[in-house]
Amino acid sequence: MPIPPFLADLRQKIGNDLILVPTIVVIARNKHGQILLVHDRDSNNWTLPGGIIEPGETPADAAVREVWEETQVLATLTHIMGVVGGQGCETHYRNGDQIAWVATVFGAQVQEGAPLPDGTETTAARFVSSDELPSLTLRADTVRFLGIDAAHTAGAYFAPASWRPD
Repeated sequence: MPIPPFLADLRQKIGNDLILVPTIVVIARNKHGQILLVHDRDSNNWTLPGGIIEPGETPADAAVREVWEETQVLATLTHIMGVVGGQGCETHYRNGDQIAWVATVFGAQVQEGAPLPDGTETTAARFVSSDELPSLTLRADTVRFLGIDAAHTAGAYFAPASWRPD
């Protein structure tokens, strides 16, 4: 779904102004360890499945729903890889809408389904090996999320705090 109804209603009131939204991103792997990617229509780049958490929806449900909606693949979430926000987590859409986001990044295993794009947000969906990633044009935030995946340790990633009182 390109824009959730609650956000479309808000946009009617505030126009294209910046909105901060909670989102999810899913790094889903098949049994061969390949990563599920989608080709994003708006940016014309490859990216990970993800999207906005809707009111009343848990982040986990949003993650499973977004993977399904964008790829027709059913994923089982395995862990939270990290929480990402701040610099580099903003988008300006072609229609002028501006959003910034804080993303919960989930790891997942594919349970069933062959990747199919939704034809609205995604123009292609497929599994790729780590070796193939350098040959693809990836969105900048996708590179950031995959870096978290590559550096994954026992705990969830978060950027260290840099804020200090005056």
